[in-house]
Amino acid sequence: MNQQVEQDLQNSWQERQEYAERMLPLIGKLYRNRAIEISVYGRSLLNASAIDVIKAHRSVRLHEGQKLRLRESFPIVDALSVLQLAPAQIDVGKLAWEFNYGRGKEQTELGAFLNQELSDIVNQGDEQAPQDVVLYGFGRIGRLLARLLIERQGTNNKLRLRAIVVRGGGDGDLEKRASLLRRDSVHGPFNGSITVDKERNALLANGSFIQVIYANSPQEVDYTQYGIDNAIVVDNTGMWRDRDGLGIHLQSKGAKKVLLTAPGKGDIKNIVHGVNHTDILDADVIMSAASCTTNAITPVLKVLDEKFGILNGHVETVHSYTNDQNLIDNFHKGERRGRSAPLNMVLSETGAATAVAKAFPKLAGKLTGNSIRVPTPNVSMAILSLNLERATTKDEVNDYIQYASLFSDLQHQIDFTRSTEIVSSDLVGARATSIIDSSATIVSENRVNLYVWYDNEFGYSCQVMRVVRDMAGITSPTLPK
Repeated sequence: MNQQVEQDLQNSWQERQEYAERMLPLIGKLYRNRAIEISVYGRSLLNASAIDVIKAHRSVRLHEGQKLRLRESFPIVDALSVLQLAPAQIDVGKLAWEFNYGRGKEQTELGAFLNQELSDIVNQGDEQAPQDVVLYGFGRIGRLLARLLIERQGTNNKLRLRAIVVRGGGDGDLEKRASLLRRDSVHGPFNGSITVDKERNALLANGSFIQVIYANSPQEVDYTQYGIDNAIVVDNTGMWRDRDGLGIHLQSKGAKKVLLTAPGKGDIKNIVHGVNHTDILDADVIMSAASCTTNAITPVLKVLDEKFGILNGHVETVHSYTNDQNLIDNFHKGERRGRSAPLNMVLSETGAATAVAKAFPKLAGKLTGNSIRVPTPNVSMAILSLNLERATTKDEVNDYIQYASLFSDLQHQIDFTRSTEIVSSDLVGARATSIIDSSATIVSENRVNLYVWYDNEFGYSCQVMRVVRDMAGITSPTLPK
């Protein structure tokens, strides 16, 4: 009997592998040729492996109570590959579920079902022009943004990484920059090939020609001499955070707009994509993508406020240490931050609680916040202690957030887990900016404690990319609705 069970398991696994392997070239062509990004219940399959595809299908069980079979989703991918589609993010998992078990199960013709569900993009043209992007600064966030931009190469690529601007330029500098992009102690090796072009002072990565420009200030740079024009400059240095300082970038020939990857000061709009990205106007040339913590907590707070109403609350972040802290005890202008980061928990502060109001004004004056820096290199947690306008239950809160993570306008920002074993290292590389640890949720009448994980490097970088697309006017609807 065991032999029969083992044979059945082996046959089932081989079938899944075969379907996944057949999907991969179709998924790749859809992105490269038509800017169609395929996902399964929110899990992107861009540059995925066969195992990634199988695991994404297994995750459907969390939401629907049973797994989605690859033989049910493959016909969807196959049909999409021959349709004339405008750029979009398409969840084949949701389409397959609806066609086989939902509102489409009475339909016998897959083409008619897809034409109905994807009517916004079927037989639609693509008039969106590519956008040049420059990374000013090449630290932790800069290199992750480079990875995200490079992974989206193709004939229909809309965001083109054209250059990085750094200080230095000494002997061996270019090789060191390439090495840091190629290898990362936290995020692992670069998925592809990187070559140094010393003659032209450039990096060649997965078919991208990335000019390396050495400069001490933006005024020194003329992007047009490298064939770059109307570029969005993403400032990862944090050296300038107000309008006057960031405005220096616009003095560079070829620069059109500036995005700061840190909280902006003064009247600069702090954008949390999914919450207030519709506030971006064509006339806005200087923007901020806020902070990693603001991006992590604001989507969750918005969802809770819309459903339950938030009277007030406190945000405590348990945050990985960062490069501004010391490896061993030494002088630091900040309080406590002079003490060794890998050896101590360091009580700090965060402006994220008050910064929420810039993206979601309804919560102005309702939140306090503090932070503890801890000896981990990446992945942080925000603990939201909230008083709501009405009493609720743990199940109601969790169920609503789970629904929002799949079907709301914040489905790209919020993720959800029911695991009782998950720890911080499991979430390195998470593309959602907020991952709700539902097993840890505590509810007592109208008081709620939510535990929100976030990859403060990669998850935040994904949010920055979404803001860059908004600033470029590049639209990519998420379907089915």
